[in-house]
Amino acid sequence: MTNETTPDLDAVLILCDRGLALAEQLLAHSRRAVASAVIRDGRIDPQLLDAHQLAAHGFAWQATYVEALRRTLIWARTLRETDALTPVEAAMLRLGFAEYLAQLGGGIAISQTEMVRPADVGTDPEALWTFLRDPVLAELSDPAALAAARHRIVEAAALRTFGDVGIADGTIAAIREQFLRYAEAEIAPHAQAWHQRNELIPTEIVQQLAEMGVFGLTVPEDRGGSGLGKIAMCVVSEALSGGYIGVGSLGTRSEIAAELVGLAGTEAQKQQWLPGIASGAILPTAVFTEPNTGSDLGSLRTRAVRDGDFYRVTGAKTWITHGSRSDLMTLLVRTDPAAAGYRGLSMLLAGKPRGTPDDPFPAPGMTGTEIRVLGYRGMKEYEIGFEDFRVPVSALLGGEEGQGFKQLMQTFESARIQTGARSLGVAQNALELATAYATERNQFGRPIMAFPRVSGKIAWMATETMLARQLTYFAARQKDSGQRCDIEAGMAKLLAARVAWSNADSAVQVHGGNGYAVEYPISRVLCDARILSIFEGAAEIQAQIIARGLVGPQN
Repeated sequence: MTNETTPDLDAVLILCDRGLALAEQLLAHSRRAVASAVIRDGRIDPQLLDAHQLAAHGFAWQATYVEALRRTLIWARTLRETDALTPVEAAMLRLGFAEYLAQLGGGIAISQTEMVRPADVGTDPEALWTFLRDPVLAELSDPAALAAARHRIVEAAALRTFGDVGIADGTIAAIREQFLRYAEAEIAPHAQAWHQRNELIPTEIVQQLAEMGVFGLTVPEDRGGSGLGKIAMCVVSEALSGGYIGVGSLGTRSEIAAELVGLAGTEAQKQQWLPGIASGAILPTAVFTEPNTGSDLGSLRTRAVRDGDFYRVTGAKTWITHGSRSDLMTLLVRTDPAAAGYRGLSMLLAGKPRGTPDDPFPAPGMTGTEIRVLGYRGMKEYEIGFEDFRVPVSALLGGEEGQGFKQLMQTFESARIQTGARSLGVAQNALELATAYATERNQFGRPIMAFPRVSGKIAWMATETMLARQLTYFAARQKDSGQRCDIEAGMAKLLAARVAWSNADSAVQVHGGNGYAVEYPISRVLCDARILSIFEGAAEIQAQIIARGLVGPQN
């Protein structure tokens, strides 16, 4: 099937094509099983969905695996069409297919303590048996072929080559390279010290990012931005997050705020805010979450009571990133206390003065305290209290009350794609740190990379990072094409966040005891990685969204 030195690239593609068809058949059986359990009278029954949550979420993970395989196969085919597919990418393709197909048939770890097997999803035993006995699984999992694949991936990794990511657009490829170089030169050397001292990212870095156009990447040109799409945002966020997730996340605040204003703002609001956001002169923060509400925004309690030309805001918010040094709050409030759930929510574009270390919240009617966190530092997290905080009525987003949740929902796809991209940067950083350490660290007379348990970890880290990358890039392209992509965005975040954590954990293991020492960067990367499956909608929320979207009768 393959040769040790010159694998048959087309044969690998054909084999994986057969594997994808097999996975799609199994997924169809799983979907029918979950649908029969949760659909009543032609609609998903919320109580049944809760009762069968493990099955539904297991199906969501199965669907995410299949979509990742599909997008990775398309990536490899596209490289092949331009003679850019090398044995390294083919090795990743084969290893990824072999592993994910094995997990689809045997069980997927949806968290550190939860394994979902086909029987948990309700997959028909005969359909599962048909899947497991298909010869393609044995062919893909041939031990000699997989050993050769791992060897090729690790050989390339030792040379700091981790596969062609498949960006054909010359402009996007150039942007990616520019920010990778910048992150390596200007961010990575300082990230550990910023983290250890729990410092805000220096203003010089913020200014450099502004000059490079980070804050206006997707803002239209006539509003002061670059007018690029989500795929550009992805490669920039990934590259910067590979240096330090705090820097990679700076632009995401502006991305969310600019999208809110651009999609829902009045013309006056667009003129007031978009040029400043795009230039970096205005730094925004998202003020949505409240204590004891989390993802349940329908229970939000912060009140905005109209008083003439102002709203008086009273309430508490938490987990507000970059809250002190920001100039603009996208502030979600309840303007109609009589309206239940989401219907009474409105979004305010609330300006505020920048804080200082001595006076972090100088605005009247506003107080705040820092939340000390394990990782994801550089912007700081805050709890914020409002007591008769005044916001002009003209700051009501779109000029109409009761639209806040709908407006926010319009940004969820972009936010989750962003988080997928940031996760890729963290995952790549962990992979590179592990590779460098395993190449340089000698034990028992040789580099530890020579030991199969170490090199095997690195080969899989590189492979799964590429799988998650292709899924995330696909979600970004879907968004750029104007198509609804809540399912794809949820899949991208779900998988990439898990890969970031597993890569960081594996990299710590490769470092051994040194990985637990605070002076080694991998200890920071581990802390940074852990938040990714929680914020912008926890992994469980993403699985719920995917399951509802794919199981519902409209599909």
